[in-house]
Amino acid sequence: MKEYCGVFGISSSPDAAHDILYGLLALQHRGQESAGISTFSDSMKTHVGMGLVNQIFNAEKLTQLKGSIGVGHLRYSTAGSSVIENAQPLEFESDRYKIAIGFNGNIPNYQILVNVLSKDYQFKCSTDAEALGILFLRALDRTNDIIEASKEILTNIPAAYSIVMLVYDKLKKKPYVVGIRDRFGLRPLCIGEREGNYVIASESVALDAVGANLISDVEPGSVEIISGSERISKKLVESKKAHCMFEFVYFSRPDSILEGKSVYDVRIKLGKNLVKAFNSNAQVVVPVPDTSRPAAEGISELTDIPVAEGLMKNRYIGRTFIMPEQKSREDAVKTKLNPVKSVLKDKNIVLIDDSVVRGTTTKKIVKLVKNAGANNVDVWITCPPIISPCFYGIDMKSHSELIAANNSVEEIREIMGADNLNYQTIEGLNDAIGIDGLCTGCLTGVYPTEEAQKLADKMKEQMGLMAKKFWK
Repeated sequence: MKEYCGVFGISSSPDAAHDILYGLLALQHRGQESAGISTFSDSMKTHVGMGLVNQIFNAEKLTQLKGSIGVGHLRYSTAGSSVIENAQPLEFESDRYKIAIGFNGNIPNYQILVNVLSKDYQFKCSTDAEALGILFLRALDRTNDIIEASKEILTNIPAAYSIVMLVYDKLKKKPYVVGIRDRFGLRPLCIGEREGNYVIASESVALDAVGANLISDVEPGSVEIISGSERISKKLVESKKAHCMFEFVYFSRPDSILEGKSVYDVRIKLGKNLVKAFNSNAQVVVPVPDTSRPAAEGISELTDIPVAEGLMKNRYIGRTFIMPEQKSREDAVKTKLNPVKSVLKDKNIVLIDDSVVRGTTTKKIVKLVKNAGANNVDVWITCPPIISPCFYGIDMKSHSELIAANNSVEEIREIMGADNLNYQTIEGLNDAIGIDGLCTGCLTGVYPTEEAQKLADKMKEQMGLMAKKFWK
């Protein structure tokens, strides 16, 4: 797996670089390893760097990126090197066209694609964006039509991606922002409007950041072409929606709107659905900051058990789940959370969290809460057990690292040291999200694409070799 990232593009602005900066800052939770901005005035200019957005872009760098149209990208690698060569947008150029591409997702058959393209192209980095950039540029050179080139991508690469590109047509002397969303809609992408111009982004919070109004999500299997006040929106291939449930449970910001649903409201209902399925004699509900707070509110609303901030988060520590190395995750937990002993001491606690992937973080948090003096710790999880890898861009590589793939709920409870452990049901998850067409491959082992299903089945057959990533 390659990226779980954030993308942003704007069709017209007096200062595109500043608007892109604000959009990326709103999406910073989606990637904390590298970021980049590409703009166009008389020529295309790109700057990328390692680290957080505000570490990479200062006033001087933004001045060098003068232009009225552009795109931006945030990267979180789930495999491959966290190096500057993989930072995006990546530029590609032919006689007629120049493009800068930012990519969010993962191509399950990436290695097959690389093997084919390597016959006449020398890969310079290890990101899916490079393969897609080359494919798109070649299709564009052959067809001289952005719509037809986009259709080739959507037809030949089924999943999983949202792409935002800055495309310059040298013959027409015109730049465009192009957004493409795969036919399943696995990765999010939305479009908004500001003063007659257009903005495209991974989440609606980025539109809010620049004062744009959300129009809609980009339809799966579609392309959006924007330039100034011009917009072409076209569905190019038939789609079978399989939106990533993890966007609602964990990854997206709670103030985002995805597929017409408030992420905050979904998380409230996830908490309520846990109450409908399980009982507790707790005296206080303690959310693990930050994504489980709405669920804690939902639990409290139905049970009258008060919510209290029993764990304080160090705001200077990033999200442990999306850190690329296990040791980084373990080290971060030590300094990320600190217990509020007056809230926890001598209390029966419902500890509410969004998900358990490897179990590392939850086990340490339970120990933290018990060491602070809690009498009883029930752990409630808003996501059902994750039993199978993700091949679409979330950092869950193999069955062996997934605690629920190899242990029963009771065994997980014992490993965690919790007094009780309750997971959301799949029925409760579907009810809370409330949309047709969810990807629940990591919960069921049943995937929306043939390539991912074959990989999962192959890995399951070779459980002793689960540490090996068969798709890359």
